[in-house]
Amino acid sequence: MIRLETITKQTSHRILFFEASAALNRGEKIGLVGPNGAGKTTLFRMITGEEAPDEGQVAVEKQVSIGYFNQDVGEMAGRTAVAEVMDGAGPVSAVASELAVLEAAMADPGRADDMDTIIERYGEVQARFEELGGYELEGRAREVLAGLSFSQEMMDSDVGALSGGWKMRVALGRILLMRPDAMLLDEPSNHLDLESLIWLEDFLKGYEGALLMTSHDREFLNRIVTKIIEIDGGALTSYSGDYAFYERQRALNEKQQQAQFERQQAMLAKELKFIERFKARASHASQVQSRVKKLDKIERFEPPRRRQSVSFDFPQAPRSGEDVVVLREVSKGYGARAIYQGFDFKIRRKERWCVMGVNGAGKSTLLKLVAGATTPDSGSVSVGGSVKMGYFSQHAMEVLDGDNTVFESLESAFPQAGQGSLRALAGCFGFSGDDVEKKCRVLSGGEKARLVMATLLFNPPNFLVLDEPTNHLDLDTKEMLITALADYDGTMLFVSHDRHFLATLSNRVLELTPEGIHQYDGGYTEYVARTGQEAPGLHP
Repeated sequence: MIRLETITKQTSHRILFFEASAALNRGEKIGLVGPNGAGKTTLFRMITGEEAPDEGQVAVEKQVSIGYFNQDVGEMAGRTAVAEVMDGAGPVSAVASELAVLEAAMADPGRADDMDTIIERYGEVQARFEELGGYELEGRAREVLAGLSFSQEMMDSDVGALSGGWKMRVALGRILLMRPDAMLLDEPSNHLDLESLIWLEDFLKGYEGALLMTSHDREFLNRIVTKIIEIDGGALTSYSGDYAFYERQRALNEKQQQAQFERQQAMLAKELKFIERFKARASHASQVQSRVKKLDKIERFEPPRRRQSVSFDFPQAPRSGEDVVVLREVSKGYGARAIYQGFDFKIRRKERWCVMGVNGAGKSTLLKLVAGATTPDSGSVSVGGSVKMGYFSQHAMEVLDGDNTVFESLESAFPQAGQGSLRALAGCFGFSGDDVEKKCRVLSGGEKARLVMATLLFNPPNFLVLDEPTNHLDLDTKEMLITALADYDGTMLFVSHDRHFLATLSNRVLELTPEGIHQYDGGYTEYVARTGQEAPGLHP
């Protein structure tokens, strides 16, 4: 269906692909993986024809339709979310736009003189809309948007008023409604809450076309893909299986390659020792010559290319008192909408609470109340004795000083720390070499998140309040963070849509639902087993 045939692609400063080949066949669901900057987005752009390989070719079968979702959604305004999603469905979207204009004209008293013409045209356009299956399409568009957690009001409002994250969902919805022969999805799981993520998972499992996607969510990949294509060192390597299989197989391959390399190095050392010992003796001249020729012909094994993997070890946090935070009779609302009313909640030392609930349930509001970023309308929030709090929010990334470099940001946060320890810290969070000299204003979302997280964890608090800490983090950095937090000795309160993060780190669940607030002993895994659902907005 889509073939990459011995492609070579070079940017101004590095080779992304060298004589690399791979294929996407009908019905295959493939995860595309590789370190940041390996060329995943470039690969997508070559398949869509936005870029061309320097050598080799990208062959796409005739009549194959391709839908491509990426993080750059462009400008959206002037239409409803439903109309924007339907826009990806071809001619019917133009007819839908004209229908909307005519409906507005019929409701306009100033157009009374033209009403006969407007009504006549409306009849013609409506018939064409029906003929193209427009009403059925609109129903499907609303179904997709509902799956992505849009309310009816949001569906019918101007898309221009939505935040960047919601516009991303509209752009994703457009591709899903299109149902092309091949779908290319670049990080579709970013910006989605857990309910939307699980809905998308089910949608993609039932999708019959070919799928090639990247994701920083390992659970999401494991549940959908049946094949992995890895970009590493300019090569494309295919693995038949999900992400967990790929990880095991890759580790096994590396182990075998290392053993092969070491055996050959031992053999070479032995041969060279013989040559060195007997090269001056005429009696051994033919044997020495024979071994020299043999060594010249041997194909040398390379040691495995090891991905740079870093780990972060928490310095010991000071011990807090037993009661870390106590909320008493807390009420909080925005306008006429009450989020909490008479809410009592206590967090004790070493508890790790994950907060779950649909959009708007009050997850981030609770974290802000606990962190002191907002105050309750009534009631009290008391932080316990010797509690040193660290609060990570998306807002923290917006207040980085754009004129500072990464290293200057760390230096200003920790003026007493030595250069060596700060460079080691930067390296743990993916800033190696010249990366530490990047200005904060040019950092990507993921880089900003890593920098804020590094600043938060270097001089560790004994109470971490984390609002979606894994948004924007790649798989390797996320794994490093999870491993580090698993060894963390303090208390945690967090919101995350990453099920691996939830399952590994939580030992308590706070569930916010319209029917009430529920507390569960045991972590996310126990919560799923007990309730039969992976998120509060879903029903078993």
